[in-house]
Amino acid sequence: MSKLQAIKYDAEKKTLDILDQLSLPHISQYVPIKNVDDGFDAIKTMTVRGAPAIAIVGALSLAVELNSILVAGSETLNSAADTANYIHERLQYLVKARPTAVNLSQATTLLGQIVDDEAATATASGKSIIEKVIATAEQMLADDVADNTAIGEHGADWISALYPGKFSVVTICNTGSLATAGYGTALGIIRSLHLRNTLEHVYALETRPYNQGSRLTAYELVHENIPATLISDSMAASLIRAPPRGTSDNDDQKKVKLIVVGADRVAKNGDTANKIGTYQLAVTAQFYKSQGHELKFVVAAPTTSIDLKTPSGDAIVIEERPQHELVQVKGPEVIDGQVQSGAAHRTVHIAAPGIDVWNPSFDVTPHELIDAIVTEKGVAVKDAAGNFNLVDL
Repeated sequence: MSKLQAIKYDAEKKTLDILDQLSLPHISQYVPIKNVDDGFDAIKTMTVRGAPAIAIVGALSLAVELNSILVAGSETLNSAADTANYIHERLQYLVKARPTAVNLSQATTLLGQIVDDEAATATASGKSIIEKVIATAEQMLADDVADNTAIGEHGADWISALYPGKFSVVTICNTGSLATAGYGTALGIIRSLHLRNTLEHVYALETRPYNQGSRLTAYELVHENIPATLISDSMAASLIRAPPRGTSDNDDQKKVKLIVVGADRVAKNGDTANKIGTYQLAVTAQFYKSQGHELKFVVAAPTTSIDLKTPSGDAIVIEERPQHELVQVKGPEVIDGQVQSGAAHRTVHIAAPGIDVWNPSFDVTPHELIDAIVTEKGVAVKDAAGNFNLVDL
């Protein structure tokens, strides 16, 4: 089966196409990103989502736009100062697309610093600044794939040492190839466990109201033939208490021993912001651990998601999404229980007209409820004092 690729960037032609996640899982189609405006719209509308992927698409959208300027020989290139000002304006615009995920902010900050550093050199020109920015954006893409693979391996090493036999896993939202430049963070750990044949089963929460779990994570799990079952967000506590029969009759293998989630931002004290519903999973895990259940609650995120300028989760700005996402669903027509091939997608209203809606996109999980944070540098495990320390694997 072909490798799932959500971000297609041609370094030679300087073209960018992204998998339209609004059309998944029923339609797999790519949309071109030709400039920062396209990148902003793709991020804002969640045509692309996932903190690492947002940063990569944002950076590459700027690279594509700047290459077009370079090819056209625009007057922007007349001076280093004009070019630097133009790029800074585009970066300031881009970062407003999604405020909660720190990766986009850090990517724009890094690119801005690259601009300033190059502009300060004696040989600086508009062309040299643009070339530096393009090279940096392309390196971000390569680094993200390598970082995610390392996250998967580090996480699988640590959890497999704790639980040598097979076990089941719960995850929420989408943290795989669709949310990153490739491989994934939390889903990367799941993928690595599957490749080692230590994964019994995955239970993916549907992740209401935007259904990233049912639309996207399920799409990836089916694509890669990873044994998985979709459940609603409200089923997690019952599932962990008494998991249904999976691929094995062995009761221990059926047990959920790992809840692994991603993070859009990790505060200095270890509090994490992730998809709404993550906090209640952490609370559930804490209860079952207090009852003697073997269970770890683990956050997987690249170091680009760590924000040392934010002291705790209380300072994280939580994005609120449009009300219609909670009261409307979209999909192809179903007749006699069967999805109709080629059927037009329709949007239907599922709530009482006039009802008020609260639709935060994220919640914050306090560090006290997190057992470990996995990054590309290793696994930081919480000690008895509540501090996270890297462990030797």
